[in-house]
Amino acid sequence: QVQLEESGGGLVQAGGSLTLSCAASGRTFSSLAVGWFRQAPGKQREFLAATIKSGSSSYYADSVKGRFTISRDNAKNMVYLQMNSLNVGDTAVYYCTAAEKLHTIVVLEVDYWGQGTQVTVSS
Repeated sequence: QVQLEESGGGLVQAGGSLTLSCAASGRTFSSLAVGWFRQAPGKQREFLAATIKSGSSSYYADSVKGRFTISRDNAKNMVYLQMNSLNVGDTAVYYCTAAEKLHTIVVLEVDYWGQGTQVTVSS
Protein backbone atom coordinates (compact mmCIF):
# COMPACT_ATOMS: atom_id res chain seq x y z
CA GLN A 1 0.00 0.00 0.00
CA VAL A 2 1.28 3.42 -1.01
CA GLN A 3 -0.56 6.72 -1.01
CA LEU A 4 0.21 9.40 -3.58
CA GLU A 5 -1.08 12.95 -3.89
CA GLU A 6 -0.43 15.11 -6.95
CA SER A 7 -0.55 18.91 -7.00
CA GLY A 8 0.60 21.86 -9.08
CA GLY A 9 -1.63 21.61 -12.14
CA GLY A 10 -3.51 24.53 -13.61
CA LEU A 11 -4.01 26.73 -16.65
CA VAL A 12 -1.02 27.81 -18.71
CA GLN A 13 -0.52 29.35 -22.14
CA ALA A 14 1.30 27.47 -24.88
CA GLY A 15 5.04 27.85 -24.48
CA GLY A 16 4.81 28.18 -20.73
CA SER A 17 5.99 25.97 -17.89
CA LEU A 18 4.59 24.18 -14.85
CA THR A 19 6.10 22.01 -12.14
CA LEU A 20 3.98 19.21 -10.70
CA SER A 21 4.58 17.71 -7.26
CA CYS A 22 3.72 14.32 -5.78
CA ALA A 23 3.79 13.55 -2.06
CA ALA A 24 4.20 9.89 -1.09
CA SER A 25 3.28 8.08 2.11
CA GLY A 26 2.48 4.56 3.34
CA ARG A 27 5.87 2.92 2.81
CA THR A 28 9.53 3.81 2.51
CA PHE A 29 9.79 6.27 -0.38
CA SER A 30 13.44 5.55 -1.08
CA SER A 31 12.71 1.85 -1.76
CA LEU A 32 10.52 2.59 -4.80
CA ALA A 33 10.86 3.69 -8.38
CA VAL A 34 8.47 6.56 -9.17
CA GLY A 35 7.04 8.04 -12.32
CA TRP A 36 4.36 10.03 -14.11
CA PHE A 37 1.70 9.25 -16.70
CA ARG A 38 -1.17 11.27 -18.17
CA GLN A 39 -4.57 10.71 -19.72
CA ALA A 40 -6.45 13.10 -21.98
CA PRO A 41 -10.20 12.76 -22.65
CA GLY A 42 -10.86 9.90 -25.08
CA LYS A 43 -7.18 8.87 -25.10
CA GLN A 44 -5.17 5.99 -23.66
CA ARG A 45 -2.96 6.44 -20.63
CA GLU A 46 0.46 7.67 -21.75
CA PHE A 47 3.69 6.98 -19.89
CA LEU A 48 5.79 10.11 -19.42
CA ALA A 49 8.78 9.61 -17.13
CA ALA A 50 10.20 7.34 -14.43
CA THR A 51 13.23 7.28 -12.16
CA ILE A 52 14.83 4.61 -9.98
CA LYS A 53 14.84 4.71 -6.20
CA SER A 54 18.05 6.73 -5.96
CA GLY A 55 17.08 9.15 -8.72
CA SER A 56 20.38 8.51 -10.52
CA SER A 57 18.82 7.00 -13.66
CA SER A 58 15.67 8.11 -15.48
CA TYR A 59 13.68 7.17 -18.58
CA TYR A 60 11.43 9.41 -20.68
CA ALA A 61 8.84 8.96 -23.38
CA ASP A 62 9.95 10.36 -26.74
CA SER A 63 7.03 12.78 -26.72
CA VAL A 64 8.39 14.66 -23.71
CA LYS A 65 12.14 14.04 -23.85
CA GLY A 66 13.99 17.34 -23.65
CA ARG A 67 10.92 19.19 -22.37
CA PHE A 68 10.02 17.37 -19.13
CA THR A 69 12.34 16.49 -16.24
CA ILE A 70 11.58 14.09 -13.39
CA SER A 71 13.32 14.49 -10.05
CA ARG A 72 12.90 13.25 -6.50
CA ASP A 73 13.81 14.29 -2.98
CA ASN A 74 13.94 11.19 -0.80
CA ALA A 75 14.45 13.22 2.38
CA LYS A 76 11.06 14.87 1.76
CA ASN A 77 9.26 11.87 0.19
CA MET A 78 8.55 14.01 -2.88
CA VAL A 79 8.73 13.55 -6.64
CA TYR A 80 8.49 16.35 -9.21
CA LEU A 81 7.82 16.78 -12.90
CA GLN A 82 9.13 19.99 -14.44
CA MET A 83 7.34 20.69 -17.72
CA ASN A 84 8.66 23.26 -20.19
CA SER A 85 7.58 24.39 -23.67
CA LEU A 86 4.04 23.19 -23.09
CA ASN A 87 1.65 22.87 -26.02
CA VAL A 88 -2.06 22.19 -26.38
CA GLY A 89 -1.35 18.47 -26.84
CA ASP A 90 -0.07 18.34 -23.26
CA THR A 91 -3.56 19.03 -21.90
CA ALA A 92 -4.48 16.05 -19.70
CA VAL A 93 -4.86 14.79 -16.16
CA TYR A 94 -1.41 13.98 -14.81
CA TYR A 95 -0.85 11.12 -12.35
CA CYS A 96 2.05 10.08 -10.13
CA THR A 97 2.77 6.37 -9.63
CA ALA A 98 5.24 4.10 -7.84
CA ALA A 99 6.53 0.53 -8.13
CA GLU A 100 9.42 -1.72 -7.12
CA LYS A 101 11.05 -1.50 -10.57
CA LEU A 102 11.29 1.27 -13.14
CA HIS A 103 10.22 -1.09 -15.96
CA THR A 104 6.88 -1.66 -14.24
CA ILE A 105 6.16 2.05 -14.54
CA VAL A 106 7.35 2.36 -18.15
CA VAL A 107 4.83 -0.28 -19.25
CA LEU A 108 2.17 1.07 -16.85
CA GLU A 109 1.71 -2.22 -15.00
CA VAL A 110 1.05 -0.24 -11.85
CA ASP A 111 -1.32 -0.74 -8.94
CA TYR A 112 -1.02 2.67 -7.29
CA TRP A 113 -1.53 6.26 -8.41
CA GLY A 114 -2.93 9.45 -6.99
CA GLN A 115 -6.07 11.44 -7.70
CA GLY A 116 -4.41 13.30 -10.56
CA THR A 117 -3.95 16.98 -11.28
CA GLN A 118 -5.40 18.75 -14.33
CA VAL A 119 -3.06 20.56 -16.72
CA THR A 120 -4.76 22.71 -19.35
CA VAL A 121 -2.69 24.44 -22.02
CA SER A 122 -4.37 27.21 -24.00
CA SER A 123 -3.37 28.59 -27.40
